[in-house]
Amino acid sequence: MTVTTGTARTGAAVTAPAAPARSRTVPAWVWTLPPVAVLALAFLYPLALVVQQSFTPDEGGLSLAPYAEVFASASFRDALTTTVWLALGSTAGCLVLGFVLALVIAFVPFPGGKAVARFIDVFLSFPSFLITLALLFIYGSVGMANGLWTGATGAADGPFHFLTTPWGVLLAEITYFTPFVMRPLLAAFSQLDTGQLEVASSLGAGPVRIIRRVILPEALPALAAGGSLVLVMCLNEFGIVLFTGAKGVTTLPMLVYSKAILESDYAAACVVAVVNIAISVGLYSLYRVVSRRAGA
Repeated sequence: MTVTTGTARTGAAVTAPAAPARSRTVPAWVWTLPPVAVLALAFLYPLALVVQQSFTPDEGGLSLAPYAEVFASASFRDALTTTVWLALGSTAGCLVLGFVLALVIAFVPFPGGKAVARFIDVFLSFPSFLITLALLFIYGSVGMANGLWTGATGAADGPFHFLTTPWGVLLAEITYFTPFVMRPLLAAFSQLDTGQLEVASSLGAGPVRIIRRVILPEALPALAAGGSLVLVMCLNEFGIVLFTGAKGVTTLPMLVYSKAILESDYAAACVVAVVNIAISVGLYSLYRVVSRRAGA
């Protein structure tokens, strides 16, 4: 007895299911090769050459002699000390001044407050030498301040000559880098619940206590992020020191310039550059950690 299936009675053709088509999607790692290659050629390769040159003395070969020679020199130790104290002093000044100015802009209503806050963003795009040049016009040897003094007193020379000293560099760096602290502070203050301020005020807390107990704890992450960024930038600042004309102020970037351009001692210049890079990368890593925790 033969059993005929329904498919056979209707004459429909039975076909096997088609095999799934092979995916032709390009692996994700292939797309990362072009940007990695560009990064390697544009940044990593020159950096590798600097590191290699720092281990290459004038007589050839690879040696730690350039590092030993540079580390033993008084000029390197003085430059390192000057760089560190200028960076720390500028960062401290920027934190204090930036916090006060951000408080005024954020919590003290005055005409043009929003315009000032927007100007902070524009100020961040200014080159550092522009601020130094403006200070030279005001406090330079033939600047406006000395001109007013000689015009009023009849003296042959004015009293303002501090721009060519470390204090002039410190003033220029604080002036230029303060907005880099104010920007994250203003962002943090914009997210602060004003209800907390009103409650604290209604309970009898004065302005100083409100700042210390309510505002400052909320501002600490932004202060840490802005301060870390300013510290990194001050360590690598070259234009401000150069444009102030402070001949007695030698920082690590200025020492690199002196060794490479003026003395043609490329091995020593590369050693100083590697030290500067190592310090900067370490501080930048700290800045990234702080910024991530602060949400800046």
